[in-house]
Amino acid sequence: MGDKPIVLVSAVALLDVDNRVLLAQRPEGKPMAGFWEFPGGKVELGETPEAALIRELNEELGIDTHKSCLAPIGFASHGYDDFHLLMPLFVCRKWSGVPTPREGQILTWVRPNSIRDYPMPPADIPLVTQLQDLL
Repeated sequence: MGDKPIVLVSAVALLDVDNRVLLAQRPEGKPMAGFWEFPGGKVELGETPEAALIRELNEELGIDTHKSCLAPIGFASHGYDDFHLLMPLFVCRKWSGVPTPREGQILTWVRPNSIRDYPMPPADIPLVTQLQDLL
């Protein structure tokens, strides 16, 4: 067994009415700055992956959703140098508010077949295929 800590991060594919996916570009000063990713964040102690997403979507994008609007579709398990990332991916088609960058990130809506045109962190890449298979 490795001695790397396991980090649990929840991610979401927000889908608009045209079936486009929201991607966020990591801002300068953050690890992996410039890479595009599905919105989400770390699951805090005592928090469920769904609760973490609801909190993160409000903090990062200013939108609100509910657990019943989050459908799990897959996950990624990826070993980085300092930790091992476990990341469930949810799909969400229903939320209130307009996604607005609140943490310096750039947002873009992308057709599922164009997601691979955006450089992503290694852990996110297997999630693209899982999402494309669903859509």
